[in-house]
Amino acid sequence: MRAYLVGSIFILLLVSCKSTPEKAMDTPNEGQIRISVEASFRPFMEEQLKVFLESNPKAQIEVSYKSEIDCFKDLANDSTRMIFVTRGLNKQEQADYKKSLSFNPNFAILAYNAVAVLVNKSAKDSIFSLEELKQRLTGKSNKEVVMDGNNLTGIIRFLKDSLAKDTTFGNNVVAANGSKEVIDYIATHADAIGFVGMNWIGDGYDPAQIELRKKVKLGLVECTQCLEKGYFSKPSPATISKAQYPLTLPIYYILKENAAGLGTGFLNFLSLERGQLIFKRSFLVPAKMGFKKRNSLLE
Repeated sequence: MRAYLVGSIFILLLVSCKSTPEKAMDTPNEGQIRISVEASFRPFMEEQLKVFLESNPKAQIEVSYKSEIDCFKDLANDSTRMIFVTRGLNKQEQADYKKSLSFNPNFAILAYNAVAVLVNKSAKDSIFSLEELKQRLTGKSNKEVVMDGNNLTGIIRFLKDSLAKDTTFGNNVVAANGSKEVIDYIATHADAIGFVGMNWIGDGYDPAQIELRKKVKLGLVECTQCLEKGYFSKPSPATISKAQYPLTLPIYYILKENAAGLGTGFLNFLSLERGQLIFKRSFLVPAKMGFKKRNSLLE
């Protein structure tokens, strides 16, 4: 009788173990995580994810492209492991996460992007000082300015902090629905200027970006770091690296992971040679690895 009971219990435990779903593995090479990405980063992030997932077939990364503000909101959500934005965590945010998580999220710069100033092909005025751009943004010059306002990208925060500062944007600032719509708007409005990330317009090898470049032209912006006065430049990897283009902004990752999981695996990929080369091929400036500079097609 005792042997029968022991056998029955063993069978029940075995059936119970088989019927319990296996917990998904979460290692640097496999598992499932959610990430949120600043909407203007979409072109290069899609390429990064494509290469990483092809190399790690057991990995699943669910990505959402949205405003920078919403990315930070997602980071506070337990289900979102990693975000990509244009700034790191400030001291108060670090303290809050330390209190809630018992550890600080990891964050640093992966690469450098730039804010390109776009003008119509027929525009006579394509050279701008920072003061002139400020006059446009704050409405002291009534000519239209268009940017990706619907997504509230990090570019808007950057322009507010670095150019408009304590002044609100003027009524002449128009909100477009996405970076491509900014380009389309400038293509049909002769007196307007637009702001987009260089990663949307700077790749001289991408057929889609080559077509977009046919619609508009890049404005030149005053170099504030140059010894030579009156020097103006277009955004390019070379002018970013030499600090000749002033509207430069970083690409940050913020990783909420206290062990080596899939988020760490993706971060390692982005930080090492293959990921950094993808940034370079996207005409951005890699921050983690040094590459010999070559002449840019935008110069």
